[in-house]
Amino acid sequence: MANKLVSVFLMCIVVMATLHIRQAVADDGYKTCYEPCDEECKSEGNGDTFCEMKCDTDCLAKVAAEKLNAFKP
Repeated sequence: MANKLVSVFLMCIVVMATLHIRQAVADDGYKTCYEPCDEECKSEGNGDTFCEMKCDTDCLAKVAAEKLNAFKP
């Protein structure tokens, strides 16, 4: 019983952290990158899952690069 309780607690922490990170990313230009990318990908005839994974990866990399460039002198 205690192991189940610990598992549920840890799962809740992971879910909350994921939601927090996604919200932070969405506020930093992720949405402005993702939506056009997704529409363009789907218009090329690709499937939903492929486009979601492609655009998610591309846009997260773009946002991360922008954040790193913000710290350069």
